[in-house]
Amino acid sequence: MSAQTVILIFTLVIYMIIIFVFNKARKKYAGGKVGEVINLIIVTVALLFIADYAQILSSYLDKELIETIQALFRTAGLSFLAYGGVRVAGS
Repeated sequence: MSAQTVILIFTLVIYMIIIFVFNKARKKYAGGKVGEVINLIIVTVALLFIADYAQILSSYLDKELIETIQALFRTAGLSFLAYGGVRVAGS
């Protein structure tokens, strides 16, 4: 098993733990600002997960295209978090 595969498996486990914990918290703290923040975190983690796992398509797509996809999803995740944070703080 290559080092890259081990790292991808490790990050997959971390993403799953984060999504599981915050999904459980979302059920407990539904509604209000806490619920909105939890939803922001879940969507951001999902977008970052997609960015990290775009590497799976490396055998089908060009390396530059994969890097572009990764950059777009990372930017989308962080932008979503920033915009949602401003919206929650403003309300």
